[in-house]
Amino acid sequence: MAFRAPLISLWARVLLSSLVLAASVLHCHRAPAAEYPSYSIEETITEYDVDSAWPKRPPQVMPFGWVSGMAIDAKERIWVFTKGADPVQVYTTDGKFVRTWGKGNFVEPHHLRIDHEGNVWVADFGLHVVQKYTPEGKLMMTLGTRGSAGEDRDHFNRPTDMVVTKSGDIFVTDGYGNRRIVHFDRNGKFVKAWGTYGTKPGQFVLPHAIAADSKGRLYVADRNSGRIQVFDQEGKVLDVWSNLIMPWGLSVTPNDDIWVCGSSPHWWERNGNYPEYKDQIFMRFSPDGRVRQVWTIPLAVKGKPKPGDAIGVHCIVQDSKGNLYVGDIYSERAQKFVPVTKRGKGDAK
Repeated sequence: MAFRAPLISLWARVLLSSLVLAASVLHCHRAPAAEYPSYSIEETITEYDVDSAWPKRPPQVMPFGWVSGMAIDAKERIWVFTKGADPVQVYTTDGKFVRTWGKGNFVEPHHLRIDHEGNVWVADFGLHVVQKYTPEGKLMMTLGTRGSAGEDRDHFNRPTDMVVTKSGDIFVTDGYGNRRIVHFDRNGKFVKAWGTYGTKPGQFVLPHAIAADSKGRLYVADRNSGRIQVFDQEGKVLDVWSNLIMPWGLSVTPNDDIWVCGSSPHWWERNGNYPEYKDQIFMRFSPDGRVRQVWTIPLAVKGKPKPGDAIGVHCIVQDSKGNLYVGDIYSERAQKFVPVTKRGKGDAK
């Protein structure tokens, strides 16, 4: 036993030296630390660039006034409803002019919609009516009493918008004067109305826009309370989305994306002032209210608008390529925004 202890100690020293040598060799040959980029090589965010050449308005067509309504038809033509001398203007997605009509027909044009049969519906809150036209501008139906305000089955008080479902049922936001939704059948016969002033679910502070998805659910932009309320066609509240956006305009794509334009939430009245806009926002929701996308554009300076900014975004639609078309009132413009997910080296970001 006496002679084995030094032997074991010797072997321990040899083993320890081997381990140190191995560690030193591994350290010398270890790969250098990776240097990762701080940005996405394959971009996960969709940006938008303005197409400043859209639309190509011919010289014989008068410039836009307030652009309060927009829609897209089955041929992907963009319909613009404006408070100007040529109130209904139609363009292709590449900006080519198609037609205009409606001169002298409207007092306070607001939202415009296209139904599943291609008919054109407009709300004129100055005349207290909602009207149905052919695509060529022939009047087919009037709801409400022209020039007369009220709150019954035959009268609106400054209606703001309307939507027509696949079955032909018509739902009107009777919003600037009254605070209700009015339901008519496909022939224009009154069915029912619901809604009162208030902030509880099913009540309205100002129902400003309405749209329907493929399942017939109704989405109402209760603008001045910063809410989007979801209803079935009997008027039952299905959901309320609040504290997300002050919703001015909304539309629903064929795959049930809900696009909303407006500004970030704020009190509509503060100390006797009415600050309409803090910023300009576009948001995309799923039907269950999940936020899928957000994009902002600069708030324009009144009287000095630049391409890509806006002041008073009021309506929004999307085409099959993902382009957004947005109308605003105070800059009196309709603009096209092109999605961008990849840029060349050196491009602006």
